[in-house]
Amino acid sequence: QVQLVESGGGLVQAGGSLRLSCAASGSIFSIKLMGWYRQAPGKQRELVARFRSDGSTNYLDSVKGRFTISRDNAKNTMYLQMNSLKPEDTAVYYCNAFNIVIRQDYWGQGTQVTVSS
Repeated sequence: QVQLVESGGGLVQAGGSLRLSCAASGSIFSIKLMGWYRQAPGKQRELVARFRSDGSTNYLDSVKGRFTISRDNAKNTMYLQMNSLKPEDTAVYYCNAFNIVIRQDYWGQGTQVTVSS
């Protein structure tokens, strides 16, 4: 079993910053922490930022230049630094991991980010 626990969400004013963390535990030998997604009320889940297989990153156009994804493999933790937050960034943010052996996705429970105007 793999557990992903997100933290760091909260309420922030527009222009503020938050840092999300995603900690992986359990049977993580073949796990790769892959990326962050978000889902706003009434909308589909969308990719925010992710690592490609070569380690490079890509971002949702609307967050480029404001968000930065990183990970510490030694700590089995992935981060999303979010700066210059906007009300439209309000959503539940989920981290995603992938088992490269059995090719299975894992998701955390999500952390709420609310940006007030």
